[in-house]
Amino acid sequence: MKVNLAQLTSHLSRDLAPAYLVAGDEPLLVSDALREIRSAAMRSGFEDREQHVVERGYNWAALEAGTENLSLFSSKRIIELRIPSPRLGVEGGKTIRKMVEHPVPDCLLLIATTKLDRTASQSAWVKCIEHGGVVLQVWPIDRQKLPNWIVQRAKSIGLDMSGAASELLAERIEGNLLAADQELQKLLMLLGKGSVSEKAVVESVASNARFDVFSLMDAMLARDDKRTMRALNVLQDEGASPSLVLWAVSRELFLLARLKAAVLVGDLEVTAMQRNKVWKNRQPLVSRALKRCHMNELIALIKRASHVDNVIKGIAKGNPWNELIGLVIEVLRPTQSQPTDKAHWQAN
Repeated sequence: MKVNLAQLTSHLSRDLAPAYLVAGDEPLLVSDALREIRSAAMRSGFEDREQHVVERGYNWAALEAGTENLSLFSSKRIIELRIPSPRLGVEGGKTIRKMVEHPVPDCLLLIATTKLDRTASQSAWVKCIEHGGVVLQVWPIDRQKLPNWIVQRAKSIGLDMSGAASELLAERIEGNLLAADQELQKLLMLLGKGSVSEKAVVESVASNARFDVFSLMDAMLARDDKRTMRALNVLQDEGASPSLVLWAVSRELFLLARLKAAVLVGDLEVTAMQRNKVWKNRQPLVSRALKRCHMNELIALIKRASHVDNVIKGIAKGNPWNELIGLVIEVLRPTQSQPTDKAHWQAN
């Protein structure tokens, strides 16, 4: 059978299948699902856990033989397989099918792998688990649902987050659930159980150098020269990766270019922002930046960002940080006299 994350707790309260496949590219959610299945198994008397990481050349025959030769006096055991890719090959697929079709008493098979694409979903071993056990596909949290997910996650560890606080943290972690979980744990240690305000989140992320890149982006879009250069200096001094900083700068440039293109063809700015998933509390900042820039300016900046990327990769000569600083200065530079966006857009 197939279940989703929302159905897992209810399913485990009623029954424990002999085999589970948890698949997805969201490490935290996959880990949560595995932990919940293990806990249910432990409540059912499964005392031992045997872990296997399936790599190239993995000995499937040894796994099968070891499982079949379990003593009658052995304790209940979880056989957990970590598989980097759902493409097992002939031998691997055959072994899994045999273990599911002929389950060993007092043995629970628990498999974790990455997202199942259409081909993997139709493979014989996955279909076999779907028929004789449970397949759980873990999907990323939609960006619009992320603040609510953060609120619920916080609640599970005793934190009561305001809507503004969850919105702010969601914006800062950019879909990285592991980062969100780490920040919530940090807030719990700093504040203890109870209410969490937007101010508390700001102070928490401000003390974490990993978030300085977001401060840089906000200052850059606001064309705050001093704050922008200070954030750049902090990142450079603390050994931040030039690739990370370039990724952040490029992301903002491409966002502005998409928004500008949408507005030029007649879309409402607010509609374009919603379609591009710009957080509500960032929309005024982005809107002001959008009104200041021209499409040809953005195209030139994106081309320069591509050059900086080549420098970072060693394809082009130059110092990565010097090139990055030069790019950011270009973003900050006041717009020069140039053709209107409409004329430029039609000309191209």
